[in-house]
Amino acid sequence: MSIISENAVYFIIAVAIIVILLVWSYVTGRMRKDFSTTTWVLIPVAIAINIAIGQIVVTLKLPVFLDSIGTVLVAVVAGPWAGALTGTLSNIIWGATIDPNAFPWFPVAFFIGLVSGLMANAGWFKNWWKVAVTGFVVALASAIVSTPIAVYLYGGITASGSSFITAYLLQTGQGVVQAVLSTGFLVEPVDKITTAMLAFAIIQGLSKRFVARLPRPENAEVEGGASQTQLFIAIGVVILLVLFAAFMLGNILGG
Repeated sequence: MSIISENAVYFIIAVAIIVILLVWSYVTGRMRKDFSTTTWVLIPVAIAINIAIGQIVVTLKLPVFLDSIGTVLVAVVAGPWAGALTGTLSNIIWGATIDPNAFPWFPVAFFIGLVSGLMANAGWFKNWWKVAVTGFVVALASAIVSTPIAVYLYGGITASGSSFITAYLLQTGQGVVQAVLSTGFLVEPVDKITTAMLAFAIIQGLSKRFVARLPRPENAEVEGGASQTQLFIAIGVVILLVLFAAFMLGNILGG
């Protein structure tokens, strides 16, 4: 089977899975709560956040992504299916208008929104450490879903800044799949926990009146301390993650 046909099969399978999940959620009524008028107003804003920050990161070749902040934001306050739609549309629009390399990653964006929303619905977005756990779970899902795309569509080396880590690991003798997975498990937790923390900070900055109009305002309620305290802790965690990532990156490339 040629590479082109393999890619076509992969996309057909990915699209089929997403369509099946969307149809199932609609038929069972699980999706309907997510989409209020306020949700439809918020989604374009979230898409703009994703594309703007994501494109800056790609241009600067940073070893992170940060292109899912809007997706997580919508997933938390509107629900998993709204988050999944936001992520999917972000990559499709981004790929169609600015960077074609963004398009193949729409299955990853779909599951980032879905998993974030499910975690938030389960109460895992109510204080800083639960947000960190949510980010880690999303990172695992993202690493698993993104690996086949990176391996079979790009041979392991993508347009993202994290690819130089993959290239380094390949030079050390690791196989393509192992190198891509290793890079994912190094980069994704830092990226997704940071993303979740930033989304948490944005949500805490929204007016309570606006949040109350969204489908799942209970997901934005803070426990374990004042919202301002949680906000400061979240910002502190982001700073520590950035410093940790810089330290680890220096060790990897210096070693």
